[in-house]
Amino acid sequence: MDISGKNILILGGYGLVGQAIARRLLPESPRRLVLLSLRREEAEEAVAALADERGDVELVPAWGDIFTFTDLKDRPRSEVFGDPGLRRRFISSLIESLSEAAASEYSLYQLITTEKPDVVIDAVNTATGIAYQDVYRTSRQAWDALQHDGDLQESLEMLLVTDYVPQLIRHVQVLWQSMVRAGTHAYLKIGTSGTGGMGLNIPYTHSEEKPSRVLLSKSALAGAHTLLLFLMARTPGGPITKEVKPAAAIAWKGIAYGEVLRRGRPVHLYDVGLDEAEPLKLGERFRPLDVSRGRDTGRTLKSVYIDTGENGVFSLEEFAAITTGEQMEFVTPEEIADVVARELMGGNTGHDVINALDNAVMGPTYRAGLMRHWALEKLRDLEKRHGVRSVAFENLGPPRLSKLLFEADLLRRSFGTMEAVRASTAPEMSVRVTEDLAGDADYRGEMVSIGIPILLPDGRLLRGPECKVPPVPVPSETLEVSEDKIDAWAHAGWVDLREANMTLWRRRFQRIEAEIDAIPTSDSSSRHLRDRQFWSGEGLIQPGKVTGWIFATEEKGARMK
Repeated sequence: MDISGKNILILGGYGLVGQAIARRLLPESPRRLVLLSLRREEAEEAVAALADERGDVELVPAWGDIFTFTDLKDRPRSEVFGDPGLRRRFISSLIESLSEAAASEYSLYQLITTEKPDVVIDAVNTATGIAYQDVYRTSRQAWDALQHDGDLQESLEMLLVTDYVPQLIRHVQVLWQSMVRAGTHAYLKIGTSGTGGMGLNIPYTHSEEKPSRVLLSKSALAGAHTLLLFLMARTPGGPITKEVKPAAAIAWKGIAYGEVLRRGRPVHLYDVGLDEAEPLKLGERFRPLDVSRGRDTGRTLKSVYIDTGENGVFSLEEFAAITTGEQMEFVTPEEIADVVARELMGGNTGHDVINALDNAVMGPTYRAGLMRHWALEKLRDLEKRHGVRSVAFENLGPPRLSKLLFEADLLRRSFGTMEAVRASTAPEMSVRVTEDLAGDADYRGEMVSIGIPILLPDGRLLRGPECKVPPVPVPSETLEVSEDKIDAWAHAGWVDLREANMTLWRRRFQRIEAEIDAIPTSDSSSRHLRDRQFWSGEGLIQPGKVTGWIFATEEKGARMK
């Protein structure tokens, strides 16, 4: 795409890669470049660093934690999680379903829907941010609390707030909803392999076993993130989605002599005399953290260093070790930025991971399509031979699939064709289908036995021991009944014989007829997937085909690749 005159948002705009990308895109004359960082001073520094190169481009700083709520975006995560009320609010947000109202509470949603960027470039190290909360440590604390009657509530709450997968899924959901609402055209993620391109033999650990579990958690999250973006790229109605995934160390931002910072703080120098060496006695307890040890000299560590951005500063020899042959080696941020720019502007660099997955995965095949016809013929022949209808078993799910298949089959039993349904009225349909169902106890039993209740026209419910909808985490849980909930449950997984649902089915068949009539009779090309022959000349109701059409058109669930 042509990014000239476009509004671009760079998440992680203060970082090494984010700054390189911003600098690379400025000559392409975007209208507005928004640079987001975690802290305000970082965002403003990022904008200031580009001031001399901006030209006519508007540079805007933005800041805050994109993984939390707008009102908490400027507070440290440790502080938020340390507050019981805020911690429970965060947990609740992860385990409940995401409505538009719930999504709008997140800072990322507010940022994107307010700025309405044409392009979002995501240079935030998402996998590190989530995985380095260390679920192993919080799991150990929860286990200790269980074993030794500790504060179980707090330890379990901390375990929940560091659970990786719900956080990652919620992040992608919020990202998707906000970009769709904002009309974003393209999203490009700079991802990570988690190990700098190395394998399970990576020698760098976090003082744990080799390889480090925490490090592998980062890689696992990075892989899960890629697959979620792979699905996002296959969803109609959203932005073009790409991911560039460097598999090497990224360096560098600057080389200097000065104070060495660790986690943003100077390293204090301590003095310990040889006569203060402590004997190590076998069997005694060793204390790794002891603030009484050593004497603070009042000085801080100063040396020559190379600044690698988010990964911190390395000594000469550290940098030499990790970038040498057969180790991580490295790639420059400018090379990454050039790939990002070329991918955005329509180039094919070969480094888009989403495109690589598209080309590597196995999709539908000609052989399977050919054999599908034979499989359906064999199934229909067995149906006739045994005098049954093979409609739904609720093994595949979701319950809405079973509900739609049974409703379509009920209309097939009572009316036969779509034309007969169109010629009827909703009240007539409701009465006729209910009467036919009343005379077939075995058929009713099939539905309720697999967990699909039947909502009768008068509002009464036929059900078996289990109802797939609404789902409950605890079998003994009860739910309050209201009109809105009945409608929602019926939509999700109840066979609904009420007039309103019959009206919906008539409209569906009318729409199918309109789609067929819109195809010229002289058009025998391959242009149309669902032509007269697809629906059969007689317009027989075929539950599987009709339900597939509902999912693809009415519910916007069509496969696009």
